[in-house]
Amino acid sequence: MTERETTRLIAWSREMRRVHHQLREALRVTRDSLAEGTPGDAATRELLLYCHGFCTALDAHHRGEDRTLFPAVAAAHPELRPVLRSLEQDHSMISHLLGGLRAAVERAAPPEELDHHLEGIAAIMENHFRYEEKQLLTVLKTLALSAEPRDVLGPL
Repeated sequence: MTERETTRLIAWSREMRRVHHQLREALRVTRDSLAEGTPGDAATRELLLYCHGFCTALDAHHRGEDRTLFPAVAAAHPELRPVLRSLEQDHSMISHLLGGLRAAVERAAPPEELDHHLEGIAAIMENHFRYEEKQLLTVLKTLALSAEPRDVLGPL
């Protein structure tokens, strides 16, 4: 294996950590926008924008993992299939929670309700990211996967 190939292989673990960091930051910005917002159409539009961006990014990240990353990990490490199934279940649960947040934002729910949605997403997302990193970062350092990072881990 050449140095360039080794660098690309190791980059998958760094890419995952980088994307997780950016998604955490996007959630923080979304929550800050809600906390600092003032009632009215402008605040609602701003929150819609932040929610749409965050929700889209998180959905794309999980779809990429389910479609590309997890099958590659399962092929290289069949012993991790139960872990991958658990992570996919988390993705489904987070998608459901994101749908609830989108619906609440679209109907202009009060800030307390929106924060409740964001708090639930934050708790599940953080738990999911920590488990995923604990289970997969070592494997990702040696995973031979020829794909674009944005296709595998989302557009961030």
